[in-house]
Amino acid sequence: QVQLVESGGGLVQAGGSLRLSCAASGRTFSNYAMGWFRQAPGKEREFVASISRSGGSTFYADSVKGRFTISRVNAKNTVYLQMNSLKPEDTAVYYCASPDTPTPVQTTSPKHYAYWGQGTEVTVSS
Repeated sequence: QVQLVESGGGLVQAGGSLRLSCAASGRTFSNYAMGWFRQAPGKEREFVASISRSGGSTFYADSVKGRFTISRVNAKNTVYLQMNSLKPEDTAVYYCASPDTPTPVQTTSPKHYAYWGQGTEVTVSS
C-alpha cells in the first residue's frame, strides 16, 4: 500500500522560505516520478512542480519558477519542495503525489497522479 506523508508546512512572512518534505513508502520509490500540487481555499488543485524518477529532470508551474525547487533523495524515499521568496498567493494546502505508471515529468494534470498525501498547510502573511 502506497503512502505519502508530507511535512514542513507552517506560517511564514512574505519573502520567507519553507522546505516541504514528502516521505513515501509501499513501493520502489525510484521507479516513479513525483509531483507537488497545491489547493487554496475555494480554488481547484493546481500543479506546482514535478521531478523525474532519477531527479535529473524537473518541471515547474510558471507561477513558482525561479522561486521553488523540487528535489528527491531516492535513498531516503523522500521528495522535497524548497520554497523561497514566498508570496501571500502561495498560501494553500500542499500535496505530494505520484503516478501509478511511468509518466513524463511534464505531466501536470492531477488526474494522472494515483497516490496523494494528506497535505500540509502553508500560510504566507503579508
